[in-house]
Order: sequence, then C-alpha cells, then structure tokens
Amino acid sequence: MPFASVRELRIAGEIAQAFLTARRPIEVYRMALERVAPLVGAAFACVFLRDDDPELLRVVTAYNWPQRYANYLGSMRVRVGNGPTGRAVFENRLIDVEDVFADPELSDWWDSAKELRFKSAIALPLIVGEAPLGSLTFYYRDHDAFRETDRGLLKLVADQLAATADKARLIEHLEQMNAELAERNSELEARQREAENAMRIRTEFLVNVSHELRTPLTAMLGYAFMLKEGLTGRLSDAQAGTVAKLEVAGRELVSLINGLMDLTSLKLGHMHAKRTLCDAIAMTRAAFGDMPSPTDGVELKLQIPDGSIPIHTDPALVHRVLQNLLDNAVKFTSEGSITVRLRIDPEKEVEGRRSRGGEVVWEVADTGIGVDPKNHELIFEEFRQADGSATRSYVGAGLGLAVARGLAGRLGGEIGVESEPGKGSVFSLRLPSSVIRLGAR
Repeated sequence: MPFASVRELRIAGEIAQAFLTARRPIEVYRMALERVAPLVGAAFACVFLRDDDPELLRVVTAYNWPQRYANYLGSMRVRVGNGPTGRAVFENRLIDVEDVFADPELSDWWDSAKELRFKSAIALPLIVGEAPLGSLTFYYRDHDAFRETDRGLLKLVADQLAATADKARLIEHLEQMNAELAERNSELEARQREAENAMRIRTEFLVNVSHELRTPLTAMLGYAFMLKEGLTGRLSDAQAGTVAKLEVAGRELVSLINGLMDLTSLKLGHMHAKRTLCDAIAMTRAAFGDMPSPTDGVELKLQIPDGSIPIHTDPALVHRVLQNLLDNAVKFTSEGSITVRLRIDPEKEVEGRRSRGGEVVWEVADTGIGVDPKNHELIFEEFRQADGSATRSYVGAGLGLAVARGLAGRLGGEIGVESEPGKGSVFSLRLPSSVIRLGAR
C-alpha cells in the first residue's frame, strides 16, 4: 500500500477515534489537533470559529502553541478575509502559503510569523452545510514543508472534523434540551404537588365546614319541625306557610351540604364500600319510600319483580346513589310520572370483569324536561347543570349526579343516561351482583 494511503487511513482513524470518544465540539477539535498535527509534521495548529461578530474569527483550541504567547490566544481575533485563516473562511477553500515571507500580501503577518517562528501555513475551511463556520489552520517551521499529498489529507481531516463537530454540537444541544426539559419537568412536578396539596387543604376545609354547618342547621330544622307540629303553640295559616318554606329551604341546604361532604370524601379517598349480602328489592323499596314529594299531579310508580334479588354490595352507598337519582327526577319533572324499575341482566363480561350471577340494574325514568345528548357527559361534572346560565329555572349546585357516578364507581358499577329534550330521561345504575376477575376460580 502506498505511504500516502497509509497516512490517510491513519488520519481517518484518528478522526474517527475523536468522534467516538468526544462528547463536546471543543473536545473533538482538541483531540483531532493532538492526533493529526504530528502526523502532518505541523509545529502547531489552531481551530478558529466565528465570533459573536461573524466577521471575526477566534481561537477555540490550539495544539502546541508557543507557551509564551498562550495567554494571548483568548483575545486574538482574525478578520474574515485576512491572512490564510481569514481567506480560507471568506473564499470557502483551502489556502496554502508555502513561504509567508515570500508573499508581499502577507507583510502584515511577517512580525507575527517571526515571533511564532513559522514560515508556512495551510488553512482549511470547516464547512457545515454550505457556509464555513471557521477554519482549521496548521503552521510549519520550514517553508514549503507540506507535500502535495498533504492537501488531500488535510481536506479529509477538515471535512471529517466539521461533520464530527457538527454531530457533537447536535448531541450537546440535545443534552442541553434534555437538561432543560428535566428541569421544567421538575418544576411542573413541584407545582403539581403544590396544587395537589392546595386541593387537599381546600377539600379538607370543605369537609370541616360542612360538618360545622350541618350541626346548627339540624337544630334549625328541629325547631322548624316543632313549630310545624304545634309543640310551641298553634300557628296561623300564614305562620305555618312561612315555617314550611323554612323547612324546604333547610332541607335543600342539608342536601347541598351532604353532597359536598360526599364529593370531598370521594376526592380524598375516604369513601370505601363495605360490601355485604343484601336484597336489591328491599333497598329499592327503602329508597322509593325516602324520595322527596314530587310536584302535585306527578305519579310515582314502582316496578319490581316478586321474591328477592341477592346482591353483594354496600347498601348504604346504593341508597345514596338511588336517592340522588330520585332527587334529580323530582326536581326536573313537573308533570307526568316518575318510575323506578329493577331488573337483573344475565351474566356478561364488562371491561375485563365477569359479573357472576348477572348485573342488577335500577332505572329511574321520568317525563321531565330531558337532556340534550351533547350534554350527557356535562351533567355528571361537579357544579354543572345542562343549563349553566345565571337565569336557569332549576336551583341546585349540580352535585347529585357527580356524586352518584363517583359512588357507583366505588361499588364497581356505572351510571348511564338516555335522554332527549322534552322526552324525559332514564338514568340507570348497574352493579354486579358479585364480581370475579377473569381467570379466577
């Protein structure tokens, strides 16, 4: 193999080694100079890159620079177009000077060449894309010190060095972006923890306030009951009407407080189902009997099968779900009927679970105002109603259905709705009579 080819392969290997081991552009430049300059016989070498002012070039790393001048490297600048280095960048081509002192155009460089003791130089542009970002410059003690083959070799060095440095720059940029992203993620996590802590404090505050409000409210309702029953003396018709309004308002406030307590308990994870074997028919009768009185003329219907329907669930939570669905039906139904139905669906698989013994299904059907299908999900959001305007016709905080869905989830079931405006609504509660996981025996 010719000597030049051996040198070329060796230089290519040196650059490849620099690429494999260096993680920063400056490391690539330094390692490349340390490996290549001795191979081409250069006394010393520099890598120049564009400064903040793109018309100036600054030294970013040097090899074997004369020690007594090393302190000046940081402040040294070369203008693009001046000298071998500046011309290489300006003309975007290799510039070789076989004898600095034989070229009158380089007379401004003669004093520097004498001090640094170099007589020839070769500068190659470092090209990324189409524009040179700087120059790779080698300096020699003797004039005409580099052979013709050196031009090809150094062109190879410059091209590989530019590509390698660009890849290292991209890696460095990516690492910086990753570090910034990690820092931002850390900030977001801290803010999320702060938000969660604030939400927890707010939720706990609501629980405490709700408890404190319910105590005096219970006393107020007790006094209202005593007045209504005449335990403190007979009331006039006007007084009885006032007390009735007081009682209705008090019960609405109790319902709101209970809804807030249920919602906050769900959010804090304090609501746990205590399952036991019970009868779905008995639970339905109890909820039906406790429902509020509807508007005069609204018919109440109860459709349940004979016998019993055993179910393994929490009867207290089921009662609260049904109560919320019934309260909702009473509130939005001014004429027609409200029907409570109970049935059991055959065994089936639902999202990875099998309901052994089927699903118990309660339906509360009304002939009320109905809900537009586009609002079916909205009505299950807390503090939301289908009509969210300040002039809406129906009072309430919009907690009942949100609480009902949350409680149904705790019981392993779900709430559904079928409704259209003007055609009434059917809200359903589906609970597994007993749940086993797929693959279980």
